[in-house]
Amino acid sequence: MSNEIAVLAGGCFWCLEPVFSQLKGVNAVVSGYIGGHVDQPNYKQVCTGETGHAEAIQISFDPQQISYAALLEIFFLSHDPTTPNRQGNDVGTQYRSAVFYQDEAQKDTVNALLDNYRRENTFGAAPVTQVLAAVEFFPAEDYHQQYFAKNPGQPYCLAVAAPKVAKIQAKYAALIKP
Repeated sequence: MSNEIAVLAGGCFWCLEPVFSQLKGVNAVVSGYIGGHVDQPNYKQVCTGETGHAEAIQISFDPQQISYAALLEIFFLSHDPTTPNRQGNDVGTQYRSAVFYQDEAQKDTVNALLDNYRRENTFGAAPVTQVLAAVEFFPAEDYHQQYFAKNPGQPYCLAVAAPKVAKIQAKYAALIKP
């Protein structure tokens, strides 16, 4: 079994991590930071918007069980790819929509999907998702890892993350782990 990596940024990692952790074929999801100019950034630094990093998740997945294209479809359904530097009330460059591709095949897959979304006007506005070559990914502090699973009653999790998780469970029931 050969795992592949996907790195996606689409707002707060507390919301993205539980969406992907529930999927068959996903072996691990790590919350962290990518795309900035500070070595070993921390949450407080990234929240200033001055490091250039995006909050992101690094997904280790088995492509025999779930395709990269399926992960991307779920990613685009689980956040708003049409708002630059914003997801709901979370505003700043750290909340931008971005895909950090690992190789040319991933780059081609995401670009083809985005072209299709633009052509079909899937979101009612053009996606502003950045498509960037992967750079060093820095795992977030331990308390951010599996935050939703550890804090399901936290108000932000209830109001923002839980509806995203439920939306994916409803649309992709066959891909949800038992």
